[in-house]
Amino acid sequence: MMREKETILAIDDDASILYLLRRSLEADFYQVLIAADGPTGLDIFQRENPNLILLDLTMPDMDGYTVCNRIREVSQVPVIIITARGQEDDKIKGFECGADDYLVKPFSVRELKARVKSVLRRSQIAEVQTTEPVFTSGDLEIDFTKRSVTIAGNAVNLTPIEYKLLREFVLNRGKALTHSYLLQKVWGPEYLNETEYLHVFIGRLRNKLRVDTHDQKYVMTLPGVGYQFQEGTSIQN
Repeated sequence: MMREKETILAIDDDASILYLLRRSLEADFYQVLIAADGPTGLDIFQRENPNLILLDLTMPDMDGYTVCNRIREVSQVPVIIITARGQEDDKIKGFECGADDYLVKPFSVRELKARVKSVLRRSQIAEVQTTEPVFTSGDLEIDFTKRSVTIAGNAVNLTPIEYKLLREFVLNRGKALTHSYLLQKVWGPEYLNETEYLHVFIGRLRNKLRVDTHDQKYVMTLPGVGYQFQEGTSIQN
């Protein structure tokens, strides 16, 4: 049985990249919409409600970071950044605006298709219902039904990846979770070598779970092993 076509919006000011994206992904039966600049991309996004967005960073008038931030104000649609800017600072800034993945140009069509398939699969997997609809530990409260997180009563704005990481830690609290386990559970088997992703997202998660100057570190590093969730205990660096 043929699957329903998923819609992908590609936003890039390079016509040759747009041609490559459209030709490659349409061959895998995706519907591909294209935009050559940020404002046009946002307009198409609002009208067409795509399943996934491929987004360049360096564009005239409105850069990819701004586009991503605008999208995240209203939607959690998966976003893969595609760019020639492969420095760590660029990746961190991309993740900070809510991107789900980061693909550096030049990339192979095979890698592109694998990343698209993986990100779409993650976005469509239904969460396993937890037996506890609300989890509380110290200042942290998670409402799994509403997918909301608060610290000391204040709402914490987590990206989809950050929420999935936190949820995985809480459901496995007290257990040592290896890098490979977290990468596979949160990102997928294609990402087992992307340990940089873990460092970036766990660092961001820790910062968001801090209360003022109190360093209540819920996510502990286990040197040479991975990470572990520790309930409501203040730990000094």
